[in-house]
Amino acid sequence: MSEYIAIGEKAPLFTLSNKDGKDISLNDFLGKKVVLYFYPKDSTPGCTTEACDFRDHIKDFSDKNVVILGVSKDSAKSHTNFTEKYQLPFELLSDKEGKVCEAYGIWQLKKNYGKEYMGIVRTTYVIDEEGMVEKVYKVSRVKGHVEKVLEEI
Repeated sequence: MSEYIAIGEKAPLFTLSNKDGKDISLNDFLGKKVVLYFYPKDSTPGCTTEACDFRDHIKDFSDKNVVILGVSKDSAKSHTNFTEKYQLPFELLSDKEGKVCEAYGIWQLKKNYGKEYMGIVRTTYVIDEEGMVEKVYKVSRVKGHVEKVLEEI
């Protein structure tokens, strides 16, 4: 099982496809702060709340020169539907093979209703302008999470 990337470490570089099949690289955002959030699944209650909270605060993040990137193992088509349904104004990236999830240590053993399985543990990384991990949020409650991240940037 992988471990979270520690504060002060270089954020693992990646290139993933967005909903349109366009490659987006972490390197594309050097010089800006990046909020990289990992979430389990498009259109589920907690993930929808989190995405809509980022959407509702996008201007506040933009005003601070911060880019929002969401990552899950969902397909580009799923991301397209999710983005259109909730008018999400930021990139959702598809990590179908889970390599980026592994690199960031958020692909972990989970327990739910007595069953154990591997899955994405909801986690948000704040990456500074030079590509270093500035903060790590292991999200246990979605409500208030986005506001906390915004406040601490």
